[in-house]
Amino acid sequence: MIIDTIPELRKLSNSEKLLLINELWDSLSSQEDVLPVTESHKKILDERLKEHEANPEQGSTWEEVKSRILKKNEP
Repeated sequence: MIIDTIPELRKLSNSEKLLLINELWDSLSSQEDVLPVTESHKKILDERLKEHEANPEQGSTWEEVKSRILKKNEP
């Protein structure tokens, strides 16, 4: 496992680990060819987008979700 090759990762708090995950995802998602999207995933995304467009007031922003997650992991 990568965590075994980078011991500093074990020292991170849960909040720091979540932020690291977010940064890693952002670095991957900026490269479209790295993570191909399957047709079944595209279909799900299209359905969710249509649902959001029909009811934009429902749901939470990424900032709201991230804030809730980080608050749950505070000591």
